[in-house]
Amino acid sequence: MSKGEIYIFGFRGFPGVQGGVETHVENLAPKLVHIGHRVTACLRSPYVSPQGGREWRGVRLLRLWTVRNIYLEALLHSLICALVAGFRRPQVVHIQGIGPALVTPLLRLLGLRVVVTHHGEDYNREKWGWAARTVLRLGEALGMRFAHERIAISRSIEALIATKYGKPCVVIPNGVVFPDLPLENDRLADLGLEPGRYVLTVGRLVPEKRQLDLLRAFSDAELEGWKLAIVGRIDHKNKYADLLASEAGLTENVVMTGFQNGESLRQLYAHAGLFVLPSSHEGLPIVLLEALSYGLPVLVSDIPSNMEVVSDPAHVFRVGDIPELSAKISALTDVRLDATEREAARRDCARRYDWAEIAEKTSAAYEELVEAKRDAVLARSNPTRGQTKHAEPVWDDLRRSLRPARHRPPQLP
Repeated sequence: MSKGEIYIFGFRGFPGVQGGVETHVENLAPKLVHIGHRVTACLRSPYVSPQGGREWRGVRLLRLWTVRNIYLEALLHSLICALVAGFRRPQVVHIQGIGPALVTPLLRLLGLRVVVTHHGEDYNREKWGWAARTVLRLGEALGMRFAHERIAISRSIEALIATKYGKPCVVIPNGVVFPDLPLENDRLADLGLEPGRYVLTVGRLVPEKRQLDLLRAFSDAELEGWKLAIVGRIDHKNKYADLLASEAGLTENVVMTGFQNGESLRQLYAHAGLFVLPSSHEGLPIVLLEALSYGLPVLVSDIPSNMEVVSDPAHVFRVGDIPELSAKISALTDVRLDATEREAARRDCARRYDWAEIAEKTSAAYEELVEAKRDAVLARSNPTRGQTKHAEPVWDDLRRSLRPARHRPPQLP
């Protein structure tokens, strides 16, 4: 295919911006460039510096204004991105997430080809009130019904799309960069941590990440000589983060590191004794894949997205069950993996979640979409070619997409 412009939005920014979707695009976009696509990534102005440059690893960076507001920034930025796309006329518009997917019908009316990646049921996040949840549900409905192509990052999301909307989608998971293990540990000393003697969790300080559950479980476990490292920061001020900081300050051996990336984050992963992800909501958690890529033993809550990655009952606990979490932390910190076991876990993770393969699958989805458009143009110009399959006006297409589902959803393996 003639690889035209791929126009991506629906995330805060990159490089080095906290968040799973941000990490997803930061890794995917350069791989698409390597394949041969021209990629333009639309960044939200509050999260990237105006002096940050217009290109990064071959990806063109387009910094577009939005207000920094937890409720308005994504919607306003998505609307601006859609209008700019109407002028740029990219080959494919790729929306990341169900909130930004609110503008999918507008992009269709502008005559653009749209792909939407569903990263998870954001309306189930504990931080949102009823109004925000309603908007997010609407974004999901519009994105899934009106997109030309849908991508799910997990099998559980694929089943959700089929059940709720009767629409097919391509399952393309998140990926992970296979890291070299750092030998240095000087950044740990700066944080007061000892190699192999701390429990690690990484994520934004928001209610659905449930760091408070982990903090309380760690305190109950009373692990002699161990500390808990909570990596992450708030994007918007919230009561949960204030409560977490308050309890951490009153609990022994808890270190709030703030946001970490680069060498500091590599060292934190490489030298941890155990990684814990206690979340009540995830899409397909990149931080979990990162922990496995360093060969860490992991302990995760029993939500579907976590269990697509980790299925061993010894490494899973019921979400919100602090006594069970505490008991399993105690059990797993008593077990040490040897170098051979860690390397085997690393290789398995890299094989299952390779960004290069993920980029190839995403490119194939773009190619299928562009080929479908080319066939539709040929059908209109040559009626004899279109006797078995013809293009319909956009209004007919949109009306058809609203019809109720008539087929059974695929079963999860």
